[in-house]
Amino acid sequence: MIGFYEDGGDIVTMAMNGWGAAEPAWWLNLQANPTATLTLANKTVQVTGRKASAGERDRLWDRWRQLDKELDGWAERRPHETAVVVLTPSGPS
Repeated sequence: MIGFYEDGGDIVTMAMNGWGAAEPAWWLNLQANPTATLTLANKTVQVTGRKASAGERDRLWDRWRQLDKELDGWAERRPHETAVVVLTPSGPS
């Protein structure tokens, strides 16, 4: 289970494994093959995933800050920047 929010028609999450250094396996897999099936509480959809671009990441990270006031403190525990992942639905599965 991962946290997410919706941004327009996209689903936004963060590529993290807790707040540890290792990248999560799902993110490594998504980078190798950006097409995936996403199961939400009420639906399953096909998505294409990608890392948010620099300016886009800033905007999406700011939205995460609204959801979690401690976000920057948690993120400092990682030795590298946490990727913000954009999942764009491409149709029902």
